[in-house]
Amino acid sequence: MLDTPAAQVPTLSLSDQASDPDGFARAFGGSFQRFGFAIVADHGIPPALIDRAWAETAALFALPDEEKRGYHRPGGGGARGYTPFKTEIAKGASVVDLKEFWHVGRELPTGHRFATAMAPNIWPDRPEGFRDTFVELFAAFDTAGDKLLSAIARYLKLAPDWFDRAVADGNSVLRLLHYPPIPADAEGVRAGAHEDINLITLLLGAEEAGLELLDRDGRWLSIKPPEGALVVNVGDMLQRLTNHVLPSTTHRVVNPPPERRSRSRYSMPFFLHPAPDFLIETLPGCVTTANPDRYPTPITAHDYLHERLVEIGLVKS
Repeated sequence: MLDTPAAQVPTLSLSDQASDPDGFARAFGGSFQRFGFAIVADHGIPPALIDRAWAETAALFALPDEEKRGYHRPGGGGARGYTPFKTEIAKGASVVDLKEFWHVGRELPTGHRFATAMAPNIWPDRPEGFRDTFVELFAAFDTAGDKLLSAIARYLKLAPDWFDRAVADGNSVLRLLHYPPIPADAEGVRAGAHEDINLITLLLGAEEAGLELLDRDGRWLSIKPPEGALVVNVGDMLQRLTNHVLPSTTHRVVNPPPERRSRSRYSMPFFLHPAPDFLIETLPGCVTTANPDRYPTPITAHDYLHERLVEIGLVKS
């Protein structure tokens, strides 16, 4: 693990987008096209809010196991609330991941048209202030994600606001992840090799070693962002939409060296999804003679998500 070479994923500043939107789009989109990943600093999520979220995440997972399991909804696909340790499995893997997590989704008003597709949030009784913190953090991730999608639209020669309609009231999920301490001889890895389902993922907490991407030559490369920066990656929905012009790169979280396995690892990925009724249909500008349309049959975001949740064991077919 310590010998894994570092990926040369560039670190970009989102603050550059205001003064040079086309330049930022070229750099961000170019990193996506090369690696399926980018590192973004100056993303605008307040550091004080992030610090509060880390503290409350640690407090949440420190609750007694019986109390946490009271917020688990079997059959709900892990869409909201708590998912216990060793539940999720990477597609095609034989060993479950060594993690537990909590999902926060979008707060919808009563009677919203997506209420049947997007479950209501489950809020714990403690830690105090948990709901306010994560509603605020969800909104901050949403804002950063909109700016990054605008850059992707420019890179793809689309209108800068092309994704606005796609993600309005989108089924995005903020995941609070806890990789508990593990024994030196633990079977499996903290998160098996996988690709994300959504459009893009915005990740806080990758400073702790372990996140690796699979490069084109078959080598695993470690990702080491600066303190507080976001690691952003392409999801399968964006890969499908762009006909693989922007690749959804396989990645994993490997176990730390034995001397660090007694420590917990925390991270917070924000899985940015389109609205359930958004039709994932190949962008014409991403189809060429050399790159024919791989997906001639469109699919809604809701149906695609369901298919994938079945594959990773969170939903029964």
